[in-house]
Amino acid sequence: MTTLKLSLMSFVFLAVQAFAVSAQPYPSKPIRIIVPYPPGGTSDILARSVGQKLTETLGQAVVVENKSGATGNIGADFVAKSPPDGYTLLLADIGSLAIAPSVTASLPFDPVKDFAPVVMVAYSPHILALNPAVPANNVRELVALLKAKPDSLNFAVSGVGGANHLAGIDFAARTGVKWTYIPYKGGSQAIADLMAGHAQVMFNGMLATYPAVKEGKLKAIAISSAKRFAAAPDLPTVAESGVPGFETGSWQGIVAPGGTPPEVVKKLHDTVTAILATPEMKEKLIASGAEVRAWSSEQFGAFIRDEKARWAKVVKDSGAKFD
Repeated sequence: MTTLKLSLMSFVFLAVQAFAVSAQPYPSKPIRIIVPYPPGGTSDILARSVGQKLTETLGQAVVVENKSGATGNIGADFVAKSPPDGYTLLLADIGSLAIAPSVTASLPFDPVKDFAPVVMVAYSPHILALNPAVPANNVRELVALLKAKPDSLNFAVSGVGGANHLAGIDFAARTGVKWTYIPYKGGSQAIADLMAGHAQVMFNGMLATYPAVKEGKLKAIAISSAKRFAAAPDLPTVAESGVPGFETGSWQGIVAPGGTPPEVVKKLHDTVTAILATPEMKEKLIASGAEVRAWSSEQFGAFIRDEKARWAKVVKDSGAKFD
């Protein structure tokens, strides 16, 4: 057999192999979910819960990796620059996709153009939580305390320029109080210091904070949702406690790199939506203080754009700097 024929046969064999690989149904290999924060926070908890169920449903290993730093931007940028094939996903949140453009001078990715929205996973209003030693049992008492003694309380910030930081800024602007912001490298560290008394107050996602409240390690005085929340019906809203119009919350969702094939996005969306609709997951999320919003990928994308505009206004109006 001539060298030319051997070369042609090799070419044909490789081409057939390549076609076979590309024709394999998704997923045909392990999937990574990147969490852009340290372990133990809301995004990490959700990623591991959903990832375990995805492994069972898809028949492929779904591995959660924590790539923290720069208030979530390092992990988000990693996924934005990953191959758009559905095998590297981001468990994104309000910080990376809606707030970062307003608080980061040179964001290395575009939160709208560089990602393909897949599915909203959970929405969790913020709890206004205090260390139990703080002599305030409601919003009015907290405001009175801070006006009598400005900067007397430390506000735990889970990430500079993140959702809970801006919630504190918005609350302070609306009420005229002053407190000292203490930055941490993640929600779990911030909550630990709040329980230890090194910080005294914070807004934080209910999903990560409410367990400590139920155990008596933190004192919840209000919730930041527009109306009272089913998981804590006796907890008044911040708005009804004397700060009208105040509403904040954390949310998480899965996004893929921009350009990911629509059929892959749909497969992921439909699979995660089915997982979230199971009684086990619904009960787990509700008991932890989160709610499922069964939106399409397009609705999730529109929500991200609306949130981006909303928080840009809060940052602009407050005049806060995050350099």
